Amino acid sequence: MGIAVREENNQLSKYKGVISRYLSKEEIKQIHEKSDLKGAWEVAKVWFWIAFALALVGFFPNPVSIFVALWILAGKQLGCAIILHDCSHQSLFKSKQLNKWVGNWLGAYPTLQNIDQYRPYHLQHHVATGTDDDPDINLTTGYPTTSASMLRKFGRDLIGITGLKAVLGVLMMHLGLLRYNLGNKVEKVPREELSTRIILFNAWKNLKGPLAFQVLFFGILWAVGQPLLYLLWWVAYVTTYSFVLRVRSMAEHSMVDDSSNILRNTRTTYANVLERMLFAPLHVNYHNEHHLMVAAPCYNYPKLHQILKSRGFYEEALLAPNYKSIIELAIAPKS
Repeated sequence: MGIAVREENNQLSKYKGVISRYLSKEEIKQIHEKSDLKGAWEVAKVWFWIAFALALVGFFPNPVSIFVALWILAGKQLGCAIILHDCSHQSLFKSKQLNKWVGNWLGAYPTLQNIDQYRPYHLQHHVATGTDDDPDINLTTGYPTTSASMLRKFGRDLIGITGLKAVLGVLMMHLGLLRYNLGNKVEKVPREELSTRIILFNAWKNLKGPLAFQVLFFGILWAVGQPLLYLLWWVAYVTTYSFVLRVRSMAEHSMVDDSSNILRNTRTTYANVLERMLFAPLHVNYHNEHHLMVAAPCYNYPKLHQILKSRGFYEEALLAPNYKSIIELAIAPKS
């Protein structure tokens, strides 16, 4: 964990000169100020909508309610992933302990992750954004593509092919059979590094938390007389969630004109109410703001955005009007 902290500090220093051009020391201090109440509110909103989606189908079980619930759950499963993300930066709450507990139980475990694996991996993304050393680089390359290719990608997402492969990959990573990578890079661990004891140790270390959460989650649904709603969570996870993840990844770092320029390798995207539900929980659409000040809490990003915009930052940095424009940008025009 010490290495991860040093890498984060290095990343912060990389942006220090940029930040000081646009914000005073007092403003920087204000943007970094954390509030446990605001952090709890952001988490509560995610879990309110999860409960709402499940209750909607529980009280009104029909094809329309199931369709709506699958999309709500997809957006809020992304919300769980962003809770993990923000807590891995120790930015959502004041204390490291609270960040870790909430990040695991209300963010990582519901999506089969854990914060100890994710944090050092994700900090490398900030250290090497847009370069060959960026572990997420495969998520953002390959665009723009043809409309036919995009339809195939979305089709694989929505029928579950992408999601099922992702679940299998995550399980194999937790067992230690694959190197940990969430960016579609598949690297097998050499057989000589594996043994039954090592695999069982990895399974216990990496999966005990996610499995405990799943048992608790199912137990709650069973206790209220709706155990079948548990299936809805996983149908969303392998279908609509894959679509949401793809669009979110495209928005943040794809279709950039200079991946080596820290002002041009990341994009902030405005989001309407529906887009915030699907693609932008916890203000994750303010992605330039996040990369500039990774230790700042997400609930201060809108304020930071207004300061940066008013002082000319977005005369050079990337800003998209909505997520519809991202999809359009990701489809190559006909020649």
